[in-house]
Formats: sequence, structure tokens, C-alpha cells
Amino acid sequence: MTISLVKGQKIDLTKGNAGLNKVVVGLGWDPAESESRGFFGMKKKTANIDCDASALMLNENGKLTEERNLVCFYNKQSGCGSVVHSGDNLTGEGDGDDEQIFVELSRIPASVHKVLCVVNIYECESRRQDFGMIKSAYIRILNPANNQELVRFNLTDNYSGMTALIVGELYRHSGEWKFNAIGEGAHAAHINILAQRYQ
Repeated sequence: MTISLVKGQKIDLTKGNAGLNKVVVGLGWDPAESESRGFFGMKKKTANIDCDASALMLNENGKLTEERNLVCFYNKQSGCGSVVHSGDNLTGEGDGDDEQIFVELSRIPASVHKVLCVVNIYECESRRQDFGMIKSAYIRILNPANNQELVRFNLTDNYSGMTALIVGELYRHSGEWKFNAIGEGAHAAHINILAQRYQ
């Protein structure tokens, strides 16, 4: 049974799921519809927005310790191989996850204490786009062994003007892995700019 979280809630992933070693972090979103008045009356249109999901592997001080620990559209696998990106989805349309990040918990180095999941809008400045133009954003954690959805967090805040979302994080605590639903907006035109916060 899926556990739905609200912003700021935390949940133990491995304690209640014996043997859980691999998880899939699924992220999804849809372009919001806007109305415009044309020659033949009101028209609905959806913005062509390319969102990119990324994972930052952080140490106990919340810092990126090496470049390969930023897993994103141009670096699809961490140096240790424990975190792998599914690849870039350019449209965000359709049902299901738009992008996925595969995490093998037992292979994450002891120096990594958090896997922070974020989403940016590609070329947001030149396209003049922000997360106010996105709806139905969510993050979910799945068990790939049986495809069971363990946790879901729907982002319901107003993110107008924000160009990045800090969605949630997997983190170590007392030998277990937990999930924290963050849901914070940020200003960062590119994933590399957002990553600078953690260097």
C-alpha cells in the first residue's frame, strides 16, 4: 500500500521493507494549460517545457564530494555505479513517470549520506519558463522487485517564478534509509548552478 506524504514528512524505507536494496525514484509532471484568445475564440494550449530530474549524492555535511556524484542528463551514472539516471524525457507528456533514477542502496559509498532529488527546467531563462507552468508534479519511491509503490509525495505548492525544485531526499539514519519530502522551490537556471550550493 502506498504511503502518501505531505511536505516535511519523513518515512523509514528499509526498516519496514525487509531486504529492500534497490529502489526506483520516479518523478513526474505535466505542462499546465493556459488560455489564449484567438480569431476563433478561446484556445487552450500547453507550454513546451523540458524538465530535467537529477540526483546529488551528498556527504554528512551536505556537500558534493566529487563531480561524478551529480547524476543528471549529461552524467547518467555515479562514479560508484549505485545511482543511474533513466535518460532525458523532453516533453513531460503522457501518463506515468517522466524520468526515473535507479538507486542501489547497498552500493552507495559510506561517505554518501544523502541522495537529493531535484528538477530543473532546461533553458528556462531563454524560454522564460518557470514551475508555475507545471502541474501535477510528484516524486514516488518504488520497489523494482515487485513494482510496488512505497511512497508518493505530490507537490501542491505554488512554484510560480521558481526555476528549480528540491523535491525530496533519500538519507541514512541509524543504519536505515529514509525518505524526506522536501518540496522547496529555488532559483537556478541550470543543474550546475544548483549544484554549486552543495560544493
